[in-house]
Order: sequence, then C-alpha cells, then structure tokens
Amino acid sequence: MLAKYIYEVGLIYRGFVIISHEFKELPMQKAQTKEKKNLRGAFISAISTFAETAFHNNALEYLESGEISFIFKLTKVKSKEGISPEPLIMYGLTEKKKKNNEKFVKRFLIKVEPILEEFTQKYTNKDFTELSIFEPFEAELSDYFNH
Repeated sequence: MLAKYIYEVGLIYRGFVIISHEFKELPMQKAQTKEKKNLRGAFISAISTFAETAFHNNALEYLESGEISFIFKLTKVKSKEGISPEPLIMYGLTEKKKKNNEKFVKRFLIKVEPILEEFTQKYTNKDFTELSIFEPFEAELSDYFNH
C-alpha cells in the first residue's frame, strides 16, 4: 500500500493546486496554508515547464529534497475557457525511500495514471475557475490511494 508513504497528492493547473489530499503531516511544517500549497503548485509547474522547454520533453518525473520525494506526472486537459489542452500535473509528496526510491517512484507513477485519466474524462471542458467543482474528487483521491 502506497498511502502509508504519502504525505500529500494533488493536481496542479496553470500553476495552482486545484485539488489536494493530505494523508499525513509533512515533517518540516506544522500547518499547511493555502499560500504554501500555491507556492508548491507554482514550483512544480515551473520545474515541469523548465524541463519541457530546456530538454524538449517532459521526462522529469521526480525530485528529491532531504527526506521527501516530489513526484509528478504530466498530462493535458482542456478547460471550458481554454482554446486548447493545457498541462495538468498530478503530484505526490512522499517519503524518500532509502532503498529502491526509483522503484517506488515508478509504482507511484503507474498508480496515478488511471486517476489522471478519470479526472480528465470528468472535467474536460469544465469551468476550471470554479474550484468547488473539484471537491468531490478529493474523496476519490483518498479512496484510491488507501485501497
């Protein structure tokens, strides 16, 4: 079960965390604020854009920082107000495994593929400026990783 190693999972669109679920508290911070989550969203979005622009691909899958791995999977989704599909990033903040961290990352990435697919099917051509429409999906994130 992956959930016991996960601090948080979420989705980022246009640099903002549109939905997230916290499984357990990050060791270095006692309180999650909306501002911290938005900074996290902007950071992951910027790193992903950098990798895609600088290296002409989006193969960057994770970063490590201390005892935490930042894992992210990119897809595209078209919003109601958008002209064409835009990047949608699913991220996971996880414990960095001392052994076989790359194997854990691969397992996480395989696990999130159906979640991303389900999200894009449900929310393509929806109004992404109305964040409340994504609230029911948070429960799905929790259920998905706890099974």
